[in-house]
Amino acid sequence: MLEIVNVSKTFGTTAAKVRALENVTLTVGEAQCCGIIGESGSGKSTLACIAAGITVPDAGHVTLAGERLDPRRAASRRRHQKQLHMIFQDPRSSFNPRMSIGESLSEPLQHKRRLRRAERKELITAALEEVGLTADLIHRGIDSLSVGQGQRVAIARAILAEPDLIICDEITSALDVTVQAEILDLLVQLRRKRHFSMLFISHDIAVVAHLADRIAVMKHGHLIEEGPSHEIINAPTQAYTRLLIDLV
Repeated sequence: MLEIVNVSKTFGTTAAKVRALENVTLTVGEAQCCGIIGESGSGKSTLACIAAGITVPDAGHVTLAGERLDPRRAASRRRHQKQLHMIFQDPRSSFNPRMSIGESLSEPLQHKRRLRRAERKELITAALEEVGLTADLIHRGIDSLSVGQGQRVAIARAILAEPDLIICDEITSALDVTVQAEILDLLVQLRRKRHFSMLFISHDIAVVAHLADRIAVMKHGHLIEEGPSHEIINAPTQAYTRLLIDLV
């Protein structure tokens, strides 16, 4: 499904370079969830943005569903981004505050031009209900919602897009423990029902373990350990991974 091969990325000027990623290779299988764990500054969000075609790597490449992304070509980026959807830590940052929730949720349906307005509204209502929200929210703005409700709306928009891959970047980090658990359970249910692949980014290994089939551990731009979740949690090979587990 998703292949990230020998990806490297440096930010900054010649005088002050920051090596965000160094030769990172990672694969996410079809209908599989891969969790990426690491502290702030480990490079995990940069890797997510490269996977999504938002950030251009200095070296290496990304392939999704057999098609290699050329991030410097707009047509290649468009094809790539039609097959995935990215959800961010703050849902309000990815919604237009001037648009109602209904208008925002209509955007992924624009390519289905034969849909009548009533059909589009029916799909939006069904998506909201699927994520545990009610249809009366369609007339409200994203800023009127709690962060937890906002993330549910962001998830609804993702499933309306019907992507092969959903990338979640720290989407539960701003939530309290109860709402966090509800969002994680929702994602588990949606994956079972819809069979999409997922790349799930978090600094909390317990959160990742709740969802992921495989876990990749990042430190200072390097992928230092990767494997099935139960192996990483129960028998980590790296001291850094053991430290992350002990911090839970």
